[in-house]
Amino acid sequence: MDKKKLNQSIKKSFKGLINIIPIFIAILLLVSIITVLIPKSFYQEMFSGNIYSDSIIGSLMGSLLLGNPLTSYVLGDTFLQNNVSIIAVTSFIVSWTTVGIIQVPAESLLLGKSFAIYRNIIAFIFAIIVAFTTNLILYLF
Repeated sequence: MDKKKLNQSIKKSFKGLINIIPIFIAILLLVSIITVLIPKSFYQEMFSGNIYSDSIIGSLMGSLLLGNPLTSYVLGDTFLQNNVSIIAVTSFIVSWTTVGIIQVPAESLLLGKSFAIYRNIIAFIFAIIVAFTTNLILYLF
């Protein structure tokens, strides 16, 4: 193995690790703010426990609040700790990372308006399908 390539790989990996630290700090701050500002009663009012409405509400929230996967896992855990159903959390996480209502104008310019709209609609529908599938798998096992 070439030592020069190995050293370059180690330096690149270390640089990537250093670059991700601010993201971790931002996530911790975001979750701390959300935990303090949003009362626990909000979650019970927002999510009724009905699997159909919870999946749609979770998908709508995730679609409107664009984010990255790492943040969604932390927020999902916060939801679960506040007795939000797994269907709502799963649909939120999937739509948070795949649907981007905010990004539609930019996506339309780059990939075409019809593509951007269809992709987001399909991703929204699949967020709900994945949520029900996840719930079914957890129920069976």
